[in-house]
Amino acid sequence: MFAVFLKFSGNRAKAGQFMDGHKAWIKRGFDDGVFLMVGSLTPDLGGAVLAHGTSRDALEARVKDDPFVAEDIVTAEIHEIAPARADERLNFLLS
Repeated sequence: MFAVFLKFSGNRAKAGQFMDGHKAWIKRGFDDGVFLMVGSLTPDLGGAVLAHGTSRDALEARVKDDPFVAEDIVTAEIHEIAPARADERLNFLLS
């Protein structure tokens, strides 16, 4: 499982120009079954993605395809999590 933090950079003002592409990138992540959740980092710091069922290399390639990353609107930090215990609703993360 991975947590991806997308933190705004100095080019934040360009976000509006690339929002449609960023939203399409998010949709592909869900359509491909890789993204579990996306949301905003508050207060207004950027965004976060929880990803599962992929390798680190594949996720790094996917993150590089985000127009926000490609245009340096955000910087990406990928953190791998090795779940050891979870609520039963999240047991799928333990496999």
